[in-house]
This record gives sequence, C-alpha cells and structure tokens, in this order.
Amino acid sequence: MDFHFDGSISREVLNNYLSHAITHTGVGQDCYAPSRTFEDDLRMFKNEGAKFIGRAAFAWSKTNEEEHFKVAKERAQRAHEVDPDFILQACVFECILKSFIDTVPIPAWVFEAFEQPVEERCFSYEKMLNPRGLYVNHWGKDCSVQDITQLESRMWIYYRACSYISAGYEGIHFGQVHLIGGADEGFRYWKQIMTMIRDFASKNARRHYVLCDAHTHGIEVDGEMLFDYNAWPIRLKEILDHPMESIVEEGYYDSIFGRSKGGKSPSGWTAESMPFIVELDNFGRSSFRGVADHFSHFNWGYDEITWFSLQTDEYRHRFLKYLWRWVRDRYPEGWVEMPSRRCLTEEIPFIWDNPDVDWLEKVKEDEFLKYEITKDNRAIIRRSYYSANRRSDACPFGYGDEDVIRECFANP
Repeated sequence: MDFHFDGSISREVLNNYLSHAITHTGVGQDCYAPSRTFEDDLRMFKNEGAKFIGRAAFAWSKTNEEEHFKVAKERAQRAHEVDPDFILQACVFECILKSFIDTVPIPAWVFEAFEQPVEERCFSYEKMLNPRGLYVNHWGKDCSVQDITQLESRMWIYYRACSYISAGYEGIHFGQVHLIGGADEGFRYWKQIMTMIRDFASKNARRHYVLCDAHTHGIEVDGEMLFDYNAWPIRLKEILDHPMESIVEEGYYDSIFGRSKGGKSPSGWTAESMPFIVELDNFGRSSFRGVADHFSHFNWGYDEITWFSLQTDEYRHRFLKYLWRWVRDRYPEGWVEMPSRRCLTEEIPFIWDNPDVDWLEKVKEDEFLKYEITKDNRAIIRRSYYSANRRSDACPFGYGDEDVIRECFANP
C-alpha cells in the first residue's frame, strides 16, 4: 500500500491510512501520563500493520504543559524510528478547565499569528467563555466548552494544534466541534482557524500536511469540507433478548452510517460521501448499567469501549470481525478505527502469575491501576484502561486482541 504524501494527501493514501487506524492513547501522553508499556505498544503496531495511531496525545482538562509536549515529542521521534510512515494523531478537545487554562503562558508566536500585541500573560479562561452562557460549566464548575467565536479560544486551539504539529504529530482530532462552534454561524470562525493551522503545517509538519478530523458527519464551508474525513462513535444497538450483546444498524440513533456528507476535500479532490471512521468511544456510563435503552447513546448502560472490555475473549474477537466485515461490506470508504488503548469507566480485574511487584509499583499511577498480592504470589490487578496487547510480562494486563486486529487489517 502507498502511504506517501507531502503537502496534501490523495484520496487513495487517505483511505490506506484509515484502513489501518487504531485508537491508542498514551503513545505521547494521555492527559496526565504516557503509556508505561510503550515499547510493547510499538511492537504491537508493527505486528498489526497499524499506520494511523489515533488519540496518541492529548489533555482533556489539565496537564503539565512543559512535560506534556516534551514527552509527546520524544515518543513521536521513537515511534518514527520504528516506522517513518506512522501518522500520530493528537487531540484538541472541547474542554477548558479554569485552574489549568489560567496557568498556561501565551507564546509570542501565537500573538503574532493573530496580529495581536505581544504580552507577557497566560491564557484566560474567562475570555474563552460564550457571553450568553452557552456550554459554560458544561463539564462541572469552572470546566466549560470554549466558544470559538471568542478570539482567546481561537488562540488556544491554534496554540495546542500547532504545538503538537511541531512535536511531530501529523493528525489532529478536534472533538465535538458542534459544541465549540455552537455560536459560530456558518462555521466561519472554524474555517479561519483551520486555514491558519493548515498554513502552519505546510511549513512545519513532518510531511507539510496535517490530517484533520472531528466528531461530525461533515461540515462544508465555502464549497470545501472543513475536515479531511469524518469520524463518529459506532452507536451500538442492544439486542434486547441477548443481554450485553449488540449489533450495528444503519439509521440507528445518530450513527454516521449512510450519513457521511461529501464535497471537496482540503486536498482538492471531491467525494460524494467523504471517507469516514467509526470508533469504540468512551464517554462515561449511565445509572442503569446492564439495561438496554434504544433512546440513549449508552450501550447496555456503558460507553462503547467499556462495554467491549467487559466481554469475554471469544465475544470480543467475534465482535471485531463482525464489525469490520459489516462496515466493509457496505461502505467502500468507511473504516473501523480499531480499539488499542483507551480509558474505561470500570476497573477490570486481571491475574498476573509471578508478578514483578517493583514494576507494578512504578507504573500503577500512570496506568491507573490497583493491585494486591495473593498468598500464592499472584497479582490481582484492577485497571481502568483497555489494551489490545498480547498478555505478557511486558503488558500483563493486555486483552490479547492484537492478532484479530491484524487479521482484519490484512483483509480490507
């Protein structure tokens, strides 16, 4: 397959990347910490044939900025030693936390990009809020969705996206753009900021291009699509008489299937329906776990990745094959972004025989795990992450799904 691009990306190469896409947080840094199984993660990517590494670095609410981008850059350099064709995707999400935003200094180059006087100050949370209160405190007190019609918000989005590009990331996911752009009539401000980010990438990205997407069925502004491809959660439908089992169905809830809008891509080619990916998303859980509800985006009361993680090995493997085949049979340019590493809303238990307790103690904070050692010297590990890795001493809490993912990627 051809994975070459420079300055723009062809429809063929874009689909080649999306056909080998995974969601793997923590390659760079996931919110607070990078994956502590990084070298085994890289081994897994090569075994699977993965090329597009989604959500590799991001901060949902806060992080140590200096450390965050230092680790993100170092990890990207190491990943590209393993495979120069990897696209690592970072994220700029629809969440701003006052206690974090107000501590991040604004670099001079951000002021200059927006033709503003250079000041020595930090970003301002208050200046990013919608004046009418739209999505203010949406995620809790002093935790809101930034309003892109505010200059400060556009500066923030530009700063984070360009910082990731400079660190070696060639993909940016912009999350729920319909929330950030809730007051942006015609998505004019989104068009402005995307143009600025793409201009920055043309001079500073590894291959002079950044592949951009968001959770949308498609947005067109001035005759051109805002993003290179569309992305959406799968939106699983519960099988009412089969507890905890689900299927995929076109037209169900707000799924993207049959609804991916088309137009002229940022690279110049035109598609009646834009290429798209679907992912096993994480977004929390309801108060009615184990209960089916076809009028809710929850699946049996869970987000999609947590529901998936609660299944048996046999069901997970069967479901991934079913999902891959279902999408491929119906949509020539529709793809499944396979689960690889992602946070969960449940702590899933694992047993590790003959554990390395010193290693567990070192990684427990970064891997969000708890453990206890039994009398027969086994570790009972409870962890709020899913990892597709083969279970081994290098990744004792792996789910062992990587070979199924490799099989799917080998049969596009």
